[in-house]
Amino acid sequence: MKFEHKMRGNVSFGVNPIGCKQDVLNQIDYVKEQGHYEGPKKVLIIGASSSYGLASRINLAFGAGADTIGVSFEKGPKSERNLGSAGWYNNIYFKQAAEKEGLIAKNFVQDAFSHQTKQDVIDYIKAEFGGKIDLVVYSLASGIRINPETGERINSVIKSIGQNVVGPNVNIEKQEFYEQVLEPATEEEIADTVNVMGGEDWLFWMQALKEADVLADGVQTTNYSYLGSDLNKPYYGDGTLGRAKADCDEKAVHINDLLTDINGKATVIVATAVTTKASSVIPFFPVYCMGLYRVMADNGTHETPIMHIDRTFRDMVYGDKAEYDELGRLRPDSWELDPEVQAQTEALIKEINEGNFNSDKTGYSIFMKEFMNLSGFDVDGYVEEAVTIDDLKALEF
Repeated sequence: MKFEHKMRGNVSFGVNPIGCKQDVLNQIDYVKEQGHYEGPKKVLIIGASSSYGLASRINLAFGAGADTIGVSFEKGPKSERNLGSAGWYNNIYFKQAAEKEGLIAKNFVQDAFSHQTKQDVIDYIKAEFGGKIDLVVYSLASGIRINPETGERINSVIKSIGQNVVGPNVNIEKQEFYEQVLEPATEEEIADTVNVMGGEDWLFWMQALKEADVLADGVQTTNYSYLGSDLNKPYYGDGTLGRAKADCDEKAVHINDLLTDINGKATVIVATAVTTKASSVIPFFPVYCMGLYRVMADNGTHETPIMHIDRTFRDMVYGDKAEYDELGRLRPDSWELDPEVQAQTEALIKEINEGNFNSDKTGYSIFMKEFMNLSGFDVDGYVEEAVTIDDLKALEF
């Protein structure tokens, strides 16, 4: 079977399951190379199948020796033309690797927003996972939420607020550099984006887990955020995405109050800019990454998700190098926001145009390699394997 990668605009189609396997193994190897650290032992990751969620699961399992539960909504293979999603295979190959080392790796492939999923996870914790968990990682990235009470489908949007924003972007499929105009969101769109991408479901999860008495004394919970800099503030920090992230900050306060009697702690982690499937479709963001990645790669500070998450948990959450801001948020994004890095990034972005955006002058090749890796393509160490659709369907998640 041949695996083919295709683009429609900046959206990726196609998956290489064997490449996904190698990418998971590469991330595991990176964590093992950093050595063991003392961390949590029973972990729930909500949004565990890709990017920061997958990196968190890999780091905590192979760095701290944690048993893990992963919740994600993914699709399995149906035919040679429909092989399912990369996250489906990431879940499977993580589970295989973890179980080889005697670790528990339970996958729930269900809607994380639903009440039933929360109850299913709680029942599993009580029956088969030791009864208590000591870390909950909330890393859910979804553009859609089905209201668990009404069944209403709610869609988020990536827009500015109160202003048109004009800036450079790239059409990856057509290899075109162009000027994009981003129109402001309506009040309804803002509210819907906060509903989908804000902190409400994080709070609902922690309330359900607390009520079920499955949280260990001293439990920690984290939620990934992004603030960015003045270079992307008009369309991110000051836009609908920023409004949703601010809601996570507010919900962290409520969760901390909820956990007071069991000495628990909720922390918003302000992460750095990394390559995800969302990174390619956020307006203007690919060009920001092309500038930032080139600067940070040249000074030795560019990080992939696994590198960033390993540093965050190993050195900050469970280490002694934590950096907090005035709102109590953990700030591993300080490397990105270093004034000199931002100044160099701004200068480079001003020089990027239709003639050089995909040249070595920028971080385009870094961005694209990491983007391809998300679907199992262009993965270091990849060796082709002869597999059939039946082989893929027989994989157990």
